[in-house]
This record gives sequence, structure tokens and C-alpha cells, in this order.
Amino acid sequence: MSFWETITGSDLTRDWKAFEARAQALPDDYQAAWEQIKSHLLPHGNFTGRNLMPILDAALGLLEETAADGQSVQEVLGDDIRGFSAALAGGEGARTYRDRWREQLNRNVARKLSRLGG
Repeated sequence: MSFWETITGSDLTRDWKAFEARAQALPDDYQAAWEQIKSHLLPHGNFTGRNLMPILDAALGLLEETAADGQSVQEVLGDDIRGFSAALAGGEGARTYRDRWREQLNRNVARKLSRLGG
């Protein structure tokens, strides 16, 4: 990946389009599961979402393999796609970008208040 691709995010756009093309080849129930997985994983991404690309690639690969084997989505993911996605992101209670921003804001406010008080 070149510096320009990193700055513009064109590599992410290219990867995302490839994911979507792969997902279009899946059966309808798998496509619906893919959409749910994406929606539950995106809050766990960093500012660019680059940290999620390997996770999304692995999840889509799992869906492709199991669809090719003829398994149902429920057999593979169960009924809790949110829990499956949380496990992929690092477990239940994994920090989201909101959590990280909230912690940063709290640190900044505490630092400013300590300067004013003493």
C-alpha cells in the first residue's frame, strides 16, 4: 500500500467494493447475515476502519465457506449475530470508538481542571 492510498483511503474503498462483490454471490439469508455483521462490527472500528478489514475478511470467508458447504446461517452463526460480532471484535464489552473518545474527553477535562485548581 502506498502512502497516497493510506492518506486517501482508496485501498479501503477498493477492499470494501471487493467485499460487497463477494457478498453478492452469497445466498439471500447469508447476505442478510453479512449486513448484520457489518452493522454490529462498525462501531468497534477505529477512525478509518482499517482495523476491521481483516476481521470482515475472515467473517465473509466463513460465510462463503459455509454457504458452499450447504449449511444454514443459523447452524453457523446461531441466533445471536450481535454476540457473534462482539466475539469477533474482541468479546462482549469490547471498546468502541465512542468509548475511546469518551475516555479521551474525560482525560482532557480532568487535565484542564487540574491546571485550574492548582
